[in-house]
Amino acid sequence: MAFGTAHADRDGRAIMRRAVGRLAPRLTDLADRLLAEIVVGECWDRPAELRDDLWQVCHVGLGHGVATILDPDRGRADLEWAERLGRRRAEQGQPLDQLLRSYRLAGRVFWEAVVDIVSEDDPAHVPVLVRQATRTWHTIDELSSAAAAAYHRTEYDLLRSSEERTAAVVDALLEGRGTEGALLTTAAEALGLPVRGRYAVVVIGVPLPPEPPEPPDGEGGGLRFFWRLRADTRVAVVALGPATLDDLTETLRPYVAGHAGVSAVVDGLAELGTARHQAELAIRTCCSSEPEIALLDRRLPDALIVSEPRLAGRLGRIRLGPLLELDAAYRDVLLDTFATWLECDGSAAAAAPLLYCHHNTVLNRLRRLERLTGCALTRPRDLVELVLALSAVRLLPLA
Repeated sequence: MAFGTAHADRDGRAIMRRAVGRLAPRLTDLADRLLAEIVVGECWDRPAELRDDLWQVCHVGLGHGVATILDPDRGRADLEWAERLGRRRAEQGQPLDQLLRSYRLAGRVFWEAVVDIVSEDDPAHVPVLVRQATRTWHTIDELSSAAAAAYHRTEYDLLRSSEERTAAVVDALLEGRGTEGALLTTAAEALGLPVRGRYAVVVIGVPLPPEPPEPPDGEGGGLRFFWRLRADTRVAVVALGPATLDDLTETLRPYVAGHAGVSAVVDGLAELGTARHQAELAIRTCCSSEPEIALLDRRLPDALIVSEPRLAGRLGRIRLGPLLELDAAYRDVLLDTFATWLECDGSAAAAAPLLYCHHNTVLNRLRRLERLTGCALTRPRDLVELVLALSAVRLLPLA
């Protein structure tokens, strides 16, 4: 039985080679037929140049298949071609399903042509030839797998290259190199953004979110994020579109477990270096134990303090230095009272419940602060200096 099967298999291969040998001169007609099969099932019209390219691909692919059957000792040029074609289609951005469909159709067209030839020459050999169908479709599977593997490798390489290019462009913009004309053109192309537009920069500090915030489609007012991970922060260029900074804040809020800083709105990619500096200043104004999202434009006095720490520290020591001689607990009581009074727009009555004391106690503490500092809260200049000094001692502990 085994001898009979092997004998029939040899006969089948011999019949297959003879049929393929007769098929070889008809490759042009076979490529025409395969092209028609591929195109008829597509839902779009290929331009003439793409049809010509596809015909060449059909002709070359079929030729490699024929050569492999006629001369199996020459190697697998058909597999090498499948890999090249897989890489090429990935680089062209054509769908993988389209390529695999073409291989299935090529297998069918090729097999039907072989059966037709054998049927014409000697119909009695058709049953023996049928044993080669499994081998033929196994080869098609091999070729499809080789093309798909090459396609995926190329797709990954292209994606990695694209991601690396995007990361490099974002880094350059954040470093303030947007004044380079060539970079702006490259950045606009790589990021798909206009050179002129509404942008902001966000800095998120530790603990960092596990995933960068990205609003779902249809939410966030059209925000687009381009994130970079630094040593201890996440930094993003944000294309605002029509969204406001309040929209941006609401989008960020679920992801911020520590503090975040948001720059002012800038009107072009060239200003993103300035915006990064602003966002870094904004996050440095956060001093609460609770998560904060600081918008620079709403923290400008504090931003001035952290941007000039030496001068701010000197202001803190000069204006609030006498408080250093007090007991630390009492000093903190006076500073907390002053801060709460400021938050309540200078109302002792409004500050008292927040401080769990009588409003007269608030007034007494404020008078004590005035005596120690030599400043009067009724004098605008003194009040401004005390407010800035308070920010200095809270934001710059060494002050």
